[in-house]
Amino acid sequence: MKKCSWVILTVYLFHGFIASAQPSAAGNLQLFSDDRTIDLTLATDYKNLFSQKRKIEYQPATITFHLPDSAVISEDIQLEARGHYRKDQCYMPPILLNFKNPTSPKLQSLNKLKLVVGCGTSNDDGQLVVKEALVYKIYNLLTDMSLRIRMLRVTYQDTKGKIKSYTQFGFLLEDMDAMAKKNNCYQVKKQAFNTESTDREQMTLVAIFEYMIGNMDWSVPVYHNIKLMRPVTDSFAMPYAIAYDFDHSGFVNAGYALPPEGFEMNSVKERVYRGFPRTMEELQATLDIFRQKKESIKNMVMNFEPLTSKYKKEVWSYLDEFFNMIENKSDVKSIFINNARQQ
Repeated sequence: MKKCSWVILTVYLFHGFIASAQPSAAGNLQLFSDDRTIDLTLATDYKNLFSQKRKIEYQPATITFHLPDSAVISEDIQLEARGHYRKDQCYMPPILLNFKNPTSPKLQSLNKLKLVVGCGTSNDDGQLVVKEALVYKIYNLLTDMSLRIRMLRVTYQDTKGKIKSYTQFGFLLEDMDAMAKKNNCYQVKKQAFNTESTDREQMTLVAIFEYMIGNMDWSVPVYHNIKLMRPVTDSFAMPYAIAYDFDHSGFVNAGYALPPEGFEMNSVKERVYRGFPRTMEELQATLDIFRQKKESIKNMVMNFEPLTSKYKKEVWSYLDEFFNMIENKSDVKSIFINNARQQ
């Protein structure tokens, strides 16, 4: 497979803050290279945020990081509601955090990051977020061309005292441009591509990965939950597909996730392959990547601390169905060749 050159990029949580931080504190913490959960407090006018769901409008907030080494960093930032579907369906909309403000000099290098939050306030809503975070972690095991996450325990505090505070798991999602740079690539935007105009081997991996987690909520031509990037050394290369946003997958199995129209499906947990046909040789080469990572994936699932035992067993059982299926050559042929997309 043709790959972007790997370059080492250290992403510090508070770049440029080392001098003023405590000796063992935030300046040495790599945001997306550390697996420890961060406690975070996010204070803002939530009633106003909820009323502005359909608008793109920043509002002030105070964010406080309680870091694993006991350091505490608190600054004033801006945030806004983001996304589309969940703005209508959820109590708490997804949030975009904007750290590029005069009031947040220590956090400015974080630029803008997506905060993935629970749809509602219950522990089960938090576990759905944890499951989606785990999808990203599994994706990272399969390819470097994937976005990383950082787990959080978020306490939501209403500055007006009108919304009751609550604490729930969430996560920060790595910036796409930072991930592309890490792979010596740049993000491709506003250019028309069909699915088969992307890098063939990477697209095969992405399509099989989406099948493994039971996700049909993606599309290359309209950039729906897919981003593209190219090597900086070759602006004519077929771009690499990068998947993200997995909350409608069968793996997560969120209550608000429904099967797409036009498919005879009773549940999002039913798998349908949305990739294009490949030869058996191509498929087996890609499936070998999954086979080689099976034990690592199982260990990650069973040892993912934020996930409850109940869900660990549930999601591994779901993944194990996939791993058993790919050992059957007739099933591989039927699913990935005979029933692959034709257009």
